[in-house]
Amino acid sequence: MKKIAIYGKGGIGKSTTTSNLSAALADMGKKVIQIGCDPKADSTLNLLNGQKLQPVMDYYREHDEAPGFEEVGVTGYGGVYCIETGGPTPGLGCAGRGIIATFDLLEELEVFEKIRPDVVLYDVLGDVVCGGFAAPIREGYAEKVLIVTSGEKMALYAADNINRAVLNFADRGYASVGGLILNRRNVEGEYERVEAFAKERNLPIVADIPRSGDIIRFEDQGMTVVAGDPDLPVSRKYRELAEKLMEE
Repeated sequence: MKKIAIYGKGGIGKSTTTSNLSAALADMGKKVIQIGCDPKADSTLNLLNGQKLQPVMDYYREHDEAPGFEEVGVTGYGGVYCIETGGPTPGLGCAGRGIIATFDLLEELEVFEKIRPDVVLYDVLGDVVCGGFAAPIREGYAEKVLIVTSGEKMALYAADNINRAVLNFADRGYASVGGLILNRRNVEGEYERVEAFAKERNLPIVADIPRSGDIIRFEDQGMTVVAGDPDLPVSRKYRELAEKLMEE
C-alpha cells in the first residue's frame, strides 16, 4: 500500500491534482482512498459528481456517537473511496484537530484493513504546517510527500515551509519529500523559478501540469479532467504522474 500526502498552499490546486491522480489510478485498476484534510471539505467533489460529502467532524457535531464504517466515506469515480475530515465550527477550535480525530477513527474502524487499498492519497492544506496539518507526516501515516506549487512567490514560500516541516522529522523515519508538482499559473519565467527552487533543495520536479481551461470546464460538470477526457494533453500529464508513482 502506497501512502502519499499532497501538500501546498490554499488555492494552488492540491485538490484538483489529488482528484485527478485518484481518477488516473482508478483507471489503472488500482483501489484508491482519497482523504481530504481541509476544513472546507471540498477535496473529493469532482470524484462525486459535484456532491459534497459529509465530513467526519460534521457527523460528530450532529450525533451523540462516532460514525461507523458506513458513515465515514462513500465510493466515487472508479471506486475511489472518499473521506473528508472537515474541521471545527468556523471561528471555534483548531482546524487541524479534525485531521487527528479522523485518523484516530480510521484506525479504530480498521478502514484500511477492510478496504485494502493500493494507494492512499491525503490532500492536505499547507499554509500553516501545525500539529494537526502535519499529522500525515509526523504520525507516519504517509510515506511520501508531494508538494504542489506554481512559480508564484507565496506558493514557493509555502512549499519551503512544508519541505522544512518534513525535514524536521527526517531522523524519525517518517515521510520524505518525493518532489514538486509544478501546477502552472503562467507567470513569467515560471519553470526556471521552480527549477531553481528545486535544485537548491535537491528535489525533483515530478510533474509539470499545464494551465488548462479544460480542467475548469470539467470541474463545472462535477468531474475531473481525467474522467471527462482522458486523452487531453493535461489528462495525460496526470496519468503519467500516476504511472510514475506506481513504478517507484
